[in-house]
Amino acid sequence: MTHDHAFEQGASPVTWPVGFRARTGHGGLREHGDDISIVVSDRPATSAAMFTQSLFAGPAVLLSRAHAEGRSLRAVTTLAQNANVATGRRGEENAAEVVRRVAQILGIPANEVLIGSTGVIGRPLPMDAVRAHFDEAARDGLAAFTAGPLDVARAMMTTDTRPKTAARTVGQARVVGVAKGVGMLEPDMATMLAYVFTDAEMSPAGLDGALRTAVDRTFNCLSIDTDTSTSDTVAVIANGAAGPVDPAQFSEALADLCLDLTLQMARDGEGATKLLRVTVARARDHGQARRVAKSVVNSPLVKTAVHGADPNWGRVLMAVGKNTGDTDIAPDDVTVRFGDIEVYPEEPGADTLGRLSETMRRDEVDILITLGLGEAEATVYGCDLSAGYIRVNADYTT
Repeated sequence: MTHDHAFEQGASPVTWPVGFRARTGHGGLREHGDDISIVVSDRPATSAAMFTQSLFAGPAVLLSRAHAEGRSLRAVTTLAQNANVATGRRGEENAAEVVRRVAQILGIPANEVLIGSTGVIGRPLPMDAVRAHFDEAARDGLAAFTAGPLDVARAMMTTDTRPKTAARTVGQARVVGVAKGVGMLEPDMATMLAYVFTDAEMSPAGLDGALRTAVDRTFNCLSIDTDTSTSDTVAVIANGAAGPVDPAQFSEALADLCLDLTLQMARDGEGATKLLRVTVARARDHGQARRVAKSVVNSPLVKTAVHGADPNWGRVLMAVGKNTGDTDIAPDDVTVRFGDIEVYPEEPGADTLGRLSETMRRDEVDILITLGLGEAEATVYGCDLSAGYIRVNADYTT
């Protein structure tokens, strides 16, 4: 399995797997830059998708959820800067019109199109500008579908500071992912917007199982600010152009790619200066391990301590102790490490304080907690909490 990162210095841009093409353009959703994208397979495909569990799921999610049931999605269109959520019947009609227009441009059934919409909640789409964009796209035709994954990732961005793409190779097939999301982000059964495209041939059941396994250990282990979006969507589309692949190898590659995108989002969290990785080991079961780890990575006091490079291990104990339903957790059995340095119950001596301070000043901070209950383990991903997060969100709509 090989890796490809378009964001690395000197790296070649990630390209689409065989049979996929894309278009991006400006549709009036933001003042400048591309804000609408379409990615399509030139042949029928198999798909799997997962969506937010939010009670305020937007029209894009509701429509896409229905289309995804057929497991034959072939195209994805994304509108950035406007979530089209809490916009009533008008929002539903606008989302349906976007899907119809995209399907007409591509010459495919509307129920093979997934739509993602992300950005401000509660504002109707500027449909006159959106219609003008799709009219132009219809005139240009498929010959204008020359955008690459990096272009699509840029067009999806809202408060992201950099586009997020990744690629893996399995046998003769390629797996390419694009994602956006840096705030309002603690996925619940899905995540932000993340799309994966592959020319591998996979059965619908195999693709669905691989996606759910990957999401459970990657996107659902991510939290920037504990807020689950109304628009979370993750989907994978496989067109089979490269032929069949080993299902286990594909599942491994998909999970690795999703982890790559997860880490990119954590590093780019709104106002973030550090990646925070929390591992809970020797837990009773995986659910307990992830639950306790999330309580730590989500703690504002832990996150601000990490931002200030303050090894305040008492805040970690506080966050573990909040899990009052886990009555089998005993303080005497718990250990805490920052990096490879134990801070509880053995408090570091004067000879290790310098090394501990250096650990906390790194761009990536690891906290390891052991519970002494079993063999289960989980790692979750987040970031520090800085004044930058407040600046981004205090003036988001004004």
